[in-house]
Amino acid sequence: MQFEQILGLLQVEHEIRIIDVTGNASSNNIIINRNGHKIQGGTTNLTINVDRAGIGLVYYNVAQGWVLIEN
Repeated sequence: MQFEQILGLLQVEHEIRIIDVTGNASSNNIIINRNGHKIQGGTTNLTINVDRAGIGLVYYNVAQGWVLIEN
């Protein structure tokens, strides 16, 4: 089973944080669906597959999209 978080274009400097609080990401990957917007300037979705991992993303601009601010 996978959990999917979909990123939408809200506004510049919008921030989100995603945390695997149950510690199951290695068996139930958390997929960050870019929803047509870039992540770290790239065009692939982001997958969290480490138990208890957490990340923070901020929307920067169209060219870079969502940028990692915490890992």
